[in-house]
Amino acid sequence: MADRMTLPGFVNAHCHAFQRTLRGRRTGGDFWAWRDAMIAEAEHQTPELVRQGYAETYRELRAAGYTAVGEFHYLGLPEAHAAAEAAAEAGIGFVLLLSAYARGGSERFRQDSPADYLGQIEGLRNAGIRVGCAPHSVRACPSDWLEEIGRYAETAGLVLHVHADEQPREIEECVAEHGVRPIELLAQTGCLGPRTTVVHATHANDHELDLLAETGSRVCVCPTTEGNLGDGFAPFERLRERRIGICLGSDSNVRIDPLEELRELETSARRLSLRREVCDAGTLLCFGADEGAGALGLESWADAEVDLEHPSLSGVPPEDVLDALVFSCGADVFR
Repeated sequence: MADRMTLPGFVNAHCHAFQRTLRGRRTGGDFWAWRDAMIAEAEHQTPELVRQGYAETYRELRAAGYTAVGEFHYLGLPEAHAAAEAAAEAGIGFVLLLSAYARGGSERFRQDSPADYLGQIEGLRNAGIRVGCAPHSVRACPSDWLEEIGRYAETAGLVLHVHADEQPREIEECVAEHGVRPIELLAQTGCLGPRTTVVHATHANDHELDLLAETGSRVCVCPTTEGNLGDGFAPFERLRERRIGICLGSDSNVRIDPLEELRELETSARRLSLRREVCDAGTLLCFGADEGAGALGLESWADAEVDLEHPSLSGVPPEDVLDALVFSCGADVFR
């Protein structure tokens, strides 16, 4: 009997590798207090710290079954190059999702204009780094930035990732400024489409989800981070009803385990619906691999190997291995 099984590797579609250093810290009573601590941590990052710390994080991702990562990056250009070097050192597929930041956050996050931002994108592409456009959020990017970045991504054939609807306050501020909710604003500014991934969408309403479905946009859910930050529950069943593509992200890396991300997504939906088997194991594994690759524009990525002799799989019949993998195993089951 075979002692291992090969599966498509997991693709981490949303990662902030430097936030791994916040793991285990007490960082306040809500998302916004945590965000203050996160920005303070970002302030003292250097290219060398990024290269060393990201290589360690990426090795942990690789050991956990992730074979590619989309790094949502807002620490600066020298640090972007260091992140790419760290990924190469760790042996993980890499897409740099360079964040556009017009306002708020830290000064080091920001560019002077959309032209400045797109010049940075072009420079990274010329350096041979695979990139995607990433307007950080409707908080960080006004509508004219969103419009210009959306046009560029469409023309250049690049993926576009953006945080939206993670927190109720974010929605309230968007409505106050623009008269529409975040995903509605993304639709108005031309930022939705088949290459677009909206990160979180935790508090998206039905109309916003309809817009995602109509435009072929995806949603990246990050269950362990969303739980840790008190964001809320992913609208899993409503996404499934609309056949919206779903992928996974380790986000703040409070926990690096793609099986736990899938399990948290499914079991939260079970608790909310009061029924079992909201989604089958095979489809969940597809979310973790194929949909993530689609979100990053990857046509190929490395496989992962499951240790069938691992104690978590002891006595499991072959026909039940996928279910046992998703619902009973941790990332140490991967070789």
